[in-house]
Amino acid sequence: MKRVTKTMRDAGLLMIAVAALLPLLLFAVDADAMIDGVSGTSFAFTAKADHISTPDGGSVLFWGYANGNGRAQYPGPTLIVNQGDTITITLKNKLPNQLSMPVSIVFPGQEGVTAAGGTTGLLTQESSGINLTDTVTYTFTATRAGTYLYHSGTRPELQVEMGLIGAIIVRPYAGADQAYNDPATQFDHEYLFLLSEMDPRIHDLVEFQGVAALESTDYLSDYFPNYWFINGRNAPDTMFAPYAKWLPTQPYNCMPMTHPGDRMLMRVIGAGRDLHPFHHHGNHSRVIAKDGRLLESDPGVSGLDLSYEVFTIQSVPGKTVDAIFQWTGKGMGWDIYGDTPHDCVDGDGDGFDDTTHEYCADHGKPFPVNLPGDQELTFGGFWSGSPFLGSSEPLPPGEGGLNPNAGFAFMWHSHTEKEMTNYDIFPGGMMTMMIINPPGTIVP
Repeated sequence: MKRVTKTMRDAGLLMIAVAALLPLLLFAVDADAMIDGVSGTSFAFTAKADHISTPDGGSVLFWGYANGNGRAQYPGPTLIVNQGDTITITLKNKLPNQLSMPVSIVFPGQEGVTAAGGTTGLLTQESSGINLTDTVTYTFTATRAGTYLYHSGTRPELQVEMGLIGAIIVRPYAGADQAYNDPATQFDHEYLFLLSEMDPRIHDLVEFQGVAALESTDYLSDYFPNYWFINGRNAPDTMFAPYAKWLPTQPYNCMPMTHPGDRMLMRVIGAGRDLHPFHHHGNHSRVIAKDGRLLESDPGVSGLDLSYEVFTIQSVPGKTVDAIFQWTGKGMGWDIYGDTPHDCVDGDGDGFDDTTHEYCADHGKPFPVNLPGDQELTFGGFWSGSPFLGSSEPLPPGEGGLNPNAGFAFMWHSHTEKEMTNYDIFPGGMMTMMIINPPGTIVP
């Protein structure tokens, strides 16, 4: 893989920042309430080799699960299924013949998985790839709602690194607006955060010297990733629209948006081999489930009595976390809607306006400091020109433009700061922006 110089990287980041403007504007007004993926009960996967793009100008070989005869994708297709359905997944191996590498799928958290066809592997049946008719069929019943990981069960220390991973979302009997059958898990918006990493040296060896070259290296103990991903993309690509044409093998984005008072479901998956402390600025989130199991001491009776609040979700390899995030603006000490005439009507007595979710105790309070004139500061692409939600003011040339609804922007990222880079160049990596949009605006 060709490496770029630091000068080229810096110039590339500048061009990327400019090029990001139009897609983000389009994304901000193109609504889709649910996580991107494929639905149904029967799926056909094909393991293939392809390349991903990184924002520093790199191109990395990966192995991925393709949806049918499509291109391999990183991560594999997100499967969105219903609780109680019987799920069938067929797998065919079309990795390059010179690899002579069988592949498979395992489904942590799913019960009663059966596998038919193929050849017997250490953990499950495998598709050898030697014979194109060598297909494996996996079957299970999605008995429990929740967020799950799937990945290769064949040499996972290598094949997970190479990209054979994906997510499964099981919708509960209660409906698509709840994470589980407990009404306390209701949400207004949901987003997937599948976290992973790559050591490009391993991928380069496989591409240019073959898998056999790994046997003479200490790639397991010498593991040193330089790329970190949310849903298969590095920042700032995380914020581009889903299915962007220039990222054909990386279809999924991650740019969460919500309104004041809305409940956002965060589905966090540790899909790699490292722990990632995922930090969400703006407020705590309440962890309600782990590994597809609600945090309750007496299922169906006690409620979510074991749930807890955090400001950083510890994403553990192979584990999943479901959490509810809610931004309220409570106690900020100033009126978030500014000095334009408005009321704060709290008819239900919860302390917030019934429509805008303004914290009424702060209604009418002035902004606590005098901001310098717009020409005296560089604010960045997400600055609307005003500290008030839904308000825009004139900006210097070249500033703003990425926040057309004048929302509040918060960086969400790995709290291991090195993981916010692309090959040591900041900003990048496991990072995105979360936008609090004013009431009445569209939220993807």
